[in-house]
Amino acid sequence: MTIEKFKRKLTVILSSDRLARLKKGALKFWKSIPTALKAAATIIIALNAGWQLYSRFTPSVEVIPKEKGIASVSKIEVATKEKMAFPLPDVPSIAVLPFVNMSEDPKQEFLCDGITESIITALSKVPSLFVISRNSTFFYKGKPVKVKQVSEELGVRYVMEGSVQRSSDRVRITVQLIDALSGNHLWAERYDRELKDLFALQDEITTKILTATQVKLTAGERASLVEKYFRGKQGLDCYLKILEGSKYLQLHTIEANSVARRIAEEAIAMCPKIPWTYNLLAWVYRQEYRFGSAKSPGETIEKTIEMAQKTLALDDSIAEAHALLSHMYCAIREYDKAIAEGERAVALDPSGAVAHEWYAMTLIYAGQPDEAIPLLQKAIRLSPLGSTSNFVFLGHALRMAGRFEEAISAYKKALQLSAHNIFPHLGLAVTYIQIAREKEARSEVEEILRLNPKFSLDSFAKTLSYKDSLVQIRFLKK
Repeated sequence: MTIEKFKRKLTVILSSDRLARLKKGALKFWKSIPTALKAAATIIIALNAGWQLYSRFTPSVEVIPKEKGIASVSKIEVATKEKMAFPLPDVPSIAVLPFVNMSEDPKQEFLCDGITESIITALSKVPSLFVISRNSTFFYKGKPVKVKQVSEELGVRYVMEGSVQRSSDRVRITVQLIDALSGNHLWAERYDRELKDLFALQDEITTKILTATQVKLTAGERASLVEKYFRGKQGLDCYLKILEGSKYLQLHTIEANSVARRIAEEAIAMCPKIPWTYNLLAWVYRQEYRFGSAKSPGETIEKTIEMAQKTLALDDSIAEAHALLSHMYCAIREYDKAIAEGERAVALDPSGAVAHEWYAMTLIYAGQPDEAIPLLQKAIRLSPLGSTSNFVFLGHALRMAGRFEEAISAYKKALQLSAHNIFPHLGLAVTYIQIAREKEARSEVEEILRLNPKFSLDSFAKTLSYKDSLVQIRFLKK
């Protein structure tokens, strides 16, 4: 019987007259079945329904004997060291993928992202662990990817996946940690907690990861994982506001930055003793300075420094604030302070791509390109799919160090990540002129003006902060 004939016959059977006769016959048949068989059928149906419900909300974990210390889910295609884009680090290496939002409310995305970022931040502060930055792992957000692909593209051994489902004041978080080289699930867990327990839960997950990868913490490092500020309902509300503000900040638009500023100011008013509120506002001011949307650039620089300093007055261990201060001290030509803040940021966040990148930028402006190069190379290793600016500044450092062909390669890699970014073209134009390749330099200038017909070299000059004025003059006169 063909599919079409089957459909037509089914339609006839389900007509009201036929359906009534079918029901009557089924009822007569059911009454004729012995009671014992009826009971057995009922039990089977109930067990099947229960299993479906259980399997829907429980990870399909096959428990392996406790002495092995691992759990196995399904067979995973293993990664190979030979196919990895980067050599594996000497210490345990991990990529934490963006947690999936299982809630019906799309607005809960910022909560999922915030949990992911909090775990990445906590892990990155552990010196004996190599952690890929959020800029690269969030490249996979919303994409169906395999553990093997993530491992080989980022050059890591361990991959963590998770999901979040929020319902009112409760949250369900499911996580699993996978060894990509063996295909084994080192650890898988589901947590059902009240939302107020979120911070303790994040610390617990972080500790489980470190245990599973056999990383040992010192007492100081263990203490850094303990949530100190976000306590009670008010602390939770502030935490959620900071997550929401950070989400807008990362959109990198003038409009979104204005929303982030409003949220940051509300968070400060609500929780004036929480340092992360001031840190958020500091980065908002920095964005205003970067976009040129501030009425007074000088005043905006002062506000950025003031908010970063307030952050550190409350908690000197926040690496992001030190990195930001390093950058802003360059803007006001206080290079010794800038270098000290950059060193502090990297010491606090040894796996932090942002800390390495911004300290390297400071060294470039301070006229120390050779010292900046390895920092930028590590920033790129920590975030191979992330920031275009890493490659742009690596190009600047290599060019200033006289390594022109390597500089050209770095600028071209930046363009592979962001084809419409004018700054790699600008770096290429300067480099080509320095090595007397005028035709190629002219082509780059034409591309800059095509991408931004209003581009002004004079306006761009105001954003440069080189300690050696001759370096800036040589850059601009090209």
